[in-house]
Amino acid sequence: MAKRDYYEVLGLAKNASPEEIKKNFRNKARDLHPDNKDSGDEAAFKELAEAYEILSDEQKRASYDRYGHEGVKNQSRGFDNVDFSSMAGFGIDDFIEFFFGGGMRTGGRRGGPEQGAHLKYDLEIEFLEAVFGTEKKINIRRLEDCATCEGSGAAPGSTPVTCVACAGMGQVQQVVNSWFGQTMRVIECPTCHGSGQKIDKPCRDCKGEALVRKSREFQLKIPAGIEAGSRLRLTSAGDKGRRGGTFGDLFVIIHVKEHKQFIRDGETIHLRQPISFSMAALGGEMMVPTVDGPRQLKIAAGVQHGTTQMMREMGVPRFNNPSRRGDQVVHLVVETPTKLTSEEKKLLEQLAELRSERLHLSPEELAEIEARKEASAKEAAAATAAKAGAAAKGKHSKKEKEEEKEDSSIIDKIVDAFRPKNGDEAK
Repeated sequence: MAKRDYYEVLGLAKNASPEEIKKNFRNKARDLHPDNKDSGDEAAFKELAEAYEILSDEQKRASYDRYGHEGVKNQSRGFDNVDFSSMAGFGIDDFIEFFFGGGMRTGGRRGGPEQGAHLKYDLEIEFLEAVFGTEKKINIRRLEDCATCEGSGAAPGSTPVTCVACAGMGQVQQVVNSWFGQTMRVIECPTCHGSGQKIDKPCRDCKGEALVRKSREFQLKIPAGIEAGSRLRLTSAGDKGRRGGTFGDLFVIIHVKEHKQFIRDGETIHLRQPISFSMAALGGEMMVPTVDGPRQLKIAAGVQHGTTQMMREMGVPRFNNPSRRGDQVVHLVVETPTKLTSEEKKLLEQLAELRSERLHLSPEELAEIEARKEASAKEAAAATAAKAGAAAKGKHSKKEKEEEKEDSSIIDKIVDAFRPKNGDEAK
């Protein structure tokens, strides 16, 4: 079964922050942990742990983002052999501490060979090179063993010595306080960085790193029918691994230049082909471009603008099966002449007369059009005037209401002034 996308497993977008990765892992881990009787799922929990192990590591995540699962192959410890059912009461924080902080790494030396990093190379090729395939020489700069120290990191005449801090094991023990009390975990030796050896006299050329970047040329075969965005892999063409590790791989990303005439859609090629008015009306034969060079195309009489014609097996060879090819679709575009000689103009006028085609409107039709325009203008002016009158009437009515209200208010005040006050009636 193909592995699911790690971001999908954690329920995250590819631009998720490290904090979001850890947060989502914690939330999902609580639900899926086999210790959870309601929603525990050991298989899903192991898948979740593997996804977190890759995406929580900056270098592994970068490699995964570039090359997918292939880029982190054999870089996950794998949890298939871990019995989570025996970890009753094992909290999420403890799980992260033990499995991703070094708690479960016991015994053995960590300073063994490491696989080199994968490299990426962007290569732009011509349209026809992508169609028929080609070979290219590419130059890259990659890490290789330093020739001066022969990959030891020590200056010539000297040799690395055993690290005293870890006794050559590349690991040291560290006491950690957890829910279980004090526990012991094994971490990379901070003195020798896990190599188990210390270099007193580092090589001057590589500064004790044992690796230097060198330019190397590789021959790359590009198969016919390759598409833009395709990725080709050159095994062992990447960086050299540390401490005698193997080379990584080189991934070449193909970019294809656009063609001035052809447009590619998978194995089909589209071509925009202009034809004259005479050719469209009378039909005939013409030479049209193809990826194999000019080829004959028959045009039927009376063909319309935008008509397409198929040229079988004149398209792109099928990827990894060049004996099969797609088709070429020709889109016919009827061109109308913009500049005519007096003789050409007369001939076209005669043709229109023979076909009873009218090229101009009669004076009566032009007069009717002008009359309609004037009527429309009068109707628009009347509508505008009516609208303005309605607005003015509404404004006047509002003013009258306000004046009436003001008059009413004055009368009320006069009446109120002559109204008997409390006690006057009794007198």
